[in-house]
Amino acid sequence: MAISLFAAACEDPAANKAKATINEPSANSASSSNAAPAAPVAAKGEALAINGDNSKIEFTGSKVTGKHDGGFKTFTGTIDLVNSKPVESSVSVDIQAASVYSDDEKLTGHLKSADFFDVEKFPKASFKSTKIEADAAEGADAYTVTGDLNLHGVTKSISFPATIKAGSEAVEVNAEFAVNRKDFGIVYAGQADNLINDNVVIKLTLNAPRKK
Repeated sequence: MAISLFAAACEDPAANKAKATINEPSANSASSSNAAPAAPVAAKGEALAINGDNSKIEFTGSKVTGKHDGGFKTFTGTIDLVNSKPVESSVSVDIQAASVYSDDEKLTGHLKSADFFDVEKFPKASFKSTKIEADAAEGADAYTVTGDLNLHGVTKSISFPATIKAGSEAVEVNAEFAVNRKDFGIVYAGQADNLINDNVVIKLTLNAPRKK
């Protein structure tokens, strides 16, 4: 019994999650989180606000002895909803790295350090979609979202599955997928007897209200 409980505690939560596809960023993306922001692009449709009051950006990381849950408290963004069609729309979000939290106070402090997010050097992370495609084989509300993610000073294009529902009162986006932290230069291995898994589960729960 003890062996089975230990094995369950050590199971990698990213093992059964869809893996994000990582590629080089689009040609017009910023190369650094400290770069000057690009000129704002005028919204084509309804500009729906995303923030910590209506949405969640969470993650789960794991190591040999178990896992930890966390996320970011402070972020702002926009869903540019065009013709109520996700494939014609876009999403962008800016995340304040120092707002990172976890289920352990000591770990939260460590996550802010140079071993992980290095929030003093890289105060902001950001995501801007470049393409949203329907995935009819997975269902009417299933899509693949592609965009440029800038994290820890590294920009990559990522693609991940999401469920998107454009309702009359709100647009709901839900996604859960795994990202290899080393693709973004977060390479801290952990203790020799308690190594950290490379893949981290990202969970997005966005609920952007539509204006009445």
